[in-house]
Amino acid sequence: MTNQTAKVIVYSTPWCVYCHMAKEYLTGRGVQFSEVDVGADQQAARQLVAKTGQLGVPVIEVGKETILGFDRQRIDLALRDNKLA
Repeated sequence: MTNQTAKVIVYSTPWCVYCHMAKEYLTGRGVQFSEVDVGADQQAARQLVAKTGQLGVPVIEVGKETILGFDRQRIDLALRDNKLA
């Protein structure tokens, strides 16, 4: 059973290799996610920098946890903690 209130959001850009890897990883695990292209959405980019203090992508939100970069171990833990995997 999955937790329907926990959401997964991937902040990315089309040219980011690690963003593609993160999205492929989540897809391979059967995790549904929404994607925000911070290259095209400047307001989202500014909000992300204000929230994380980082300019880099990917940034992955799993529930209330924010993961900077493609960190499989942290993604897996966050998915487990949010009952998404």
